[in-house]
Amino acid sequence: MVSPVYMRIVEDIRQKINRAALKPGDAIASEKTLGEEYGASRMTVRRGLAILTNEGYIYSIPGKGNFVQKPELNKYTIYYDEMNNSINSVDKSKLLEVNIIMPDDKLAGELQITRNKNVIMIRRLFYTDGIPVAYDIKYLLYQKGMPIVEKEIEQATFPEMLSKSVPLFALRKDLSICAAVPDEDIKRHLNIYHELALLVIEQKLYNSANKPMGLGVTYYRGDYIKLRGISQ
Repeated sequence: MVSPVYMRIVEDIRQKINRAALKPGDAIASEKTLGEEYGASRMTVRRGLAILTNEGYIYSIPGKGNFVQKPELNKYTIYYDEMNNSINSVDKSKLLEVNIIMPDDKLAGELQITRNKNVIMIRRLFYTDGIPVAYDIKYLLYQKGMPIVEKEIEQATFPEMLSKSVPLFALRKDLSICAAVPDEDIKRHLNIYHELALLVIEQKLYNSANKPMGLGVTYYRGDYIKLRGISQ
């Protein structure tokens, strides 16, 4: 099957960049020159250049043209699913508590709400082969009439908990990762009887208006989780 002309432009320029025939900062041939080379209209050329821009290969300077982008070698994409990671998968989730609470100052600040605003608190334990591997706590903004179906909450990922009130594609996610020493309550839930660092992953979900919709913190046993990042 013959590739469309705009894809041939994309593939040719991509190959030149990947084999260093074109280096960061080098100018890409003009739209007119590319159109003549490939027998393509200016609209077709622009379509191909737009794909290269979206992929991070090139950037545009108005009035000057297109140039090869310098790769961000320190930028990684981390694929995170609270139920699966590089070491193990959660095969059982136990719901510890679902409650409506009034937030303290710290939580109210994180969710950008006043302290008299109701928040749903959800606490769970995640298991692998019968071993508790993670302690999970979520805070969701409470909306009047919002259904709380405990069976659905028990197995749901954080975005899925909000999917009935916010379309998944409209959610923006912030992720922060740190190590922490567990307090006595978390030690008890995770059956930790010696010194063991936890990997703590905090998620904050926003709607399309950039308003926080929920905060989640998951405490993983350090011997049961590994995250990987892929450079772009």
